[in-house]
Amino acid sequence: MNQLQLSAVVVQVQSMRYTPAGIPAVNLVLEHESQIVEMDTPRQVKLQLKAIAFGAQAEVLSRQGLDAVCEFHGFMASARNGKGVVFHIQDFSKT
Repeated sequence: MNQLQLSAVVVQVQSMRYTPAGIPAVNLVLEHESQIVEMDTPRQVKLQLKAIAFGAQAEVLSRQGLDAVCEFHGFMASARNGKGVVFHIQDFSKT
């Protein structure tokens, strides 16, 4: 199964573009920070993650202000250049 649910803040939004098929697309950088208990020890977790959204989600996210905490849902895939991974956002809501 490849599903990801992540609370994060949008820290970077690139200009909206269109795929060759005419579908809106936007690249983003999300930042997550939380405290998780691992092996009975609290651990601070902070990460930045490249993300992409298509269609209606891209249109909304391209106008989204930075620093608003949102709940994102989607899946992970290899980056186009084969280096790293990208979170494909399928749905999101402000928290």
